[in-house]
Amino acid sequence: MDIQKHNEGRTVAIVGAGLVGAGWAVVYARAGLKVKVFDANPEITRKAIPLIAGQLAGLQRHGLVEEDPAAILSRITAVSTLAEAVEGVAYVQESVLERVEVKRQLMVELDAIGSPDLIVGSSTSGIPGSAFALGLAISPRVLIVHPVNPPYLVPVVELVPSPETSRATVEFADALMQAVGQTVVHVRKEVEGFVLNRLQAVLLREAWALVQDGVASCEDVDKTVRDGLGWRWSFMGPFETIDLNAPGGVADYAERLGPLYQRIAASRQHDLPWDAPLIKQVETQRREQLGQAHLESRRGWRDERLMAFAAARRRM
Repeated sequence: MDIQKHNEGRTVAIVGAGLVGAGWAVVYARAGLKVKVFDANPEITRKAIPLIAGQLAGLQRHGLVEEDPAAILSRITAVSTLAEAVEGVAYVQESVLERVEVKRQLMVELDAIGSPDLIVGSSTSGIPGSAFALGLAISPRVLIVHPVNPPYLVPVVELVPSPETSRATVEFADALMQAVGQTVVHVRKEVEGFVLNRLQAVLLREAWALVQDGVASCEDVDKTVRDGLGWRWSFMGPFETIDLNAPGGVADYAERLGPLYQRIAASRQHDLPWDAPLIKQVETQRREQLGQAHLESRRGWRDERLMAFAAARRRM
C-alpha cells in the first residue's frame, strides 16, 4: 500500500466522533480525502457533521481553506455501523474513549472485520499501543497517531509504534500525515504520555506546585506562560530557545544556568498529589476568571485565536 494510492480516492474512517474525531475528519477532508465517520453512540455521530460544518466555516473566515466548505463537507459521511465505516478503507483513525479496555475491544473487532491491509492509527493521548494492540493479526498495522486538539489547527502529530508495529506501517503513517499537512514527530520508544504530554506534565507539575506553595496565583502562572514563555515557544522549541539565549549557544547556556535548573528540579523530588483541597483552590481561582457557564464559549474563542494564529503563521 502506498500513499499515492491513498490520495487517489481511498477513504479514511474516523471511529470515535467526539471533538478529536471530528477534528481529524476536517484534516482529512480538507486534504481531499473522503471520510466516513462513526461513533458507537448514535447521538455523537449525529452531532458530528454540524460540528464539522461549524469548524469549516471558521476556517473559511480566517482564509485557512481555499475550497468551498460545502465541497469539503460533502466528502464526509456519517455511518451507523463499524462494519460500514471500515468497508473499503485503507486507514482508520481511532478516537474512542481513553480507556484501555475500550480500545482493546475495538482492536479485536477491527481485527475481525477489517481488510488484510487495514492500518489503524490511535489518537490516544498517552496509552502505549502495547497496552491494547498486541497479539492480534492486525497488530503490525496498529500504531499511535497522537494529535493535539484540535488537529485541524495545531499540526503536530506523534507517531508511536508498539513493539509489534511494522516499519511499513510507520512509513505509511508518516507519509499520510505529511500529505494531509501535519507535522510529524517520531517517538522512538514507548513511554507513557509520549513526548508532548510528558513536556506538558512537567510544566503542569510546577504550575500546580507554585499555587499550592502560595508562590503565585493561577492567573499569574497563566500570565507567565501566555505573555512570557509562550511568545517564544509559539515559534521555537526549548532547545533552540536556550541555544539563542547565551552568547556561546547551548553549551554556554548549560554551563551558566545548568546548576540553577538542577537545583530547581531537585527541589521537586517529592511531588505531592493534586489533592482535593488543592484542586478546589485552583477551581475556585479559575471560576473567578471564567464562570462555568462560559467554558464552551471560551473554547470557541480559543479556536478563533488559534485560527488567527494559524493564518499569521501561514503568512510568515
